[in-house]
Amino acid sequence: MNLSGKVSMITGAGRGIGKQIAMVFARSGSDLAICDVDEALVEAAGRDIEESTGRKVLSGKVDVTSPEEVEGFVKKILDNFGSVDILVNNAGITRDNLVMRMSEAEWDSVIDVNLKGAFNCIKAVTRPMMKKKSGKIVNMASIIGVMGNAGQANYSASKGGLIALTKSVAKEVGSRNINVNAIAPGFIKTDMTDKLGEDARDRLLGLIPMGRMGESSDVATLALFLASEDASYITGQVIKVDGGMVM
Repeated sequence: MNLSGKVSMITGAGRGIGKQIAMVFARSGSDLAICDVDEALVEAAGRDIEESTGRKVLSGKVDVTSPEEVEGFVKKILDNFGSVDILVNNAGITRDNLVMRMSEAEWDSVIDVNLKGAFNCIKAVTRPMMKKKSGKIVNMASIIGVMGNAGQANYSASKGGLIALTKSVAKEVGSRNINVNAIAPGFIKTDMTDKLGEDARDRLLGLIPMGRMGESSDVATLALFLASEDASYITGQVIKVDGGMVM
């Protein structure tokens, strides 16, 4: 899968799955515009990717909940590269709590980053993509947005909303040759899951038919496929990467 000549915008790319997606895209030939709320982290990621792949990387501190910051970053991309061909909405947070204990701030912050943030980014890139009559948008949802989870009503609502947003936007822009899809990862090995105790890990693995957690690379390679021309007739879909946990 070749992304040569493409420019990819990836949010939440300072570490973890976002950085892995950025690295895979760069190795496939794409120039990058990566952003994160942690400026030092995303700039370090950008340098690492440039040194490893030789691709051009524009790094920036962006709060995706701010339409002005998102629009400003997209303008920088267009000024530096001339186009934005691929958008990966990966930025996301959790603020877990039971509904009866969940604060308004815990609810609002998760919805703002995970759902409104994706909306802001999609809105900012849609016009240049429609003008070019081509584009790929990949939204990072979650199996929690499909199945729900106790203690994660805010996260589940944000990811379920992102799935619905994916389908609606796919219908709006399909005639302009823009593909919009979502990935719903299951339990992927990250800094967060590394902190799980042995009992919690065993219970978790018992729910997964393949008997193991996924790797960031499992998600990144699917994102690469959906961003490539090999997926040119796939749109409005939600593809689970969960080892068979949700069927």
